[in-house]
Amino acid sequence: MPNNNTELRSHVLALLRGGSAHATLDQALRGLPVNLAGRRPPHAPHTAWQILEHMRIAQSDLLEFSRRADHVSPAFPEGYWPPTPAPPSPAAWRKCRAQLRADARAFQALVADPRRDLLAPLPHAPGKTLLREALILADHNAYHLGALVQLRRLLGAWKS
Repeated sequence: MPNNNTELRSHVLALLRGGSAHATLDQALRGLPVNLAGRRPPHAPHTAWQILEHMRIAQSDLLEFSRRADHVSPAFPEGYWPPTPAPPSPAAWRKCRAQLRADARAFQALVADPRRDLLAPLPHAPGKTLLREALILADHNAYHLGALVQLRRLLGAWKS
């Protein structure tokens, strides 16, 4: 029988949606033009494109791992980062942003589903739970959204 702890689900969903102590995905992206996506200020380790595409790849991997036993993760670490510092096209930039949002909603739907026990081991991954994967995703996204906000500050493209 699934664990239907409504309060735990609510807290995890709030964490996945962002806000509270962190910028949300939409806040971090609002007003960021594609012409800045491939720019890297001096001493910055990544561009906005690299950060966003990395987030998209990692989030997709966590989502598919959480719902499919046959999922194969990208090679680590190279498979989790885009090969170029800039998006190949404005369409690729828009697609990345849209997919990041869609996969975030899909992961939130997994957590919100009362038929899923957040604490039960995933059938294909003993010792790993949906709660664990959700916390990894929230932590990973918060970290990289912070990096994106800092990058935007360095580029002069952030209004605080």
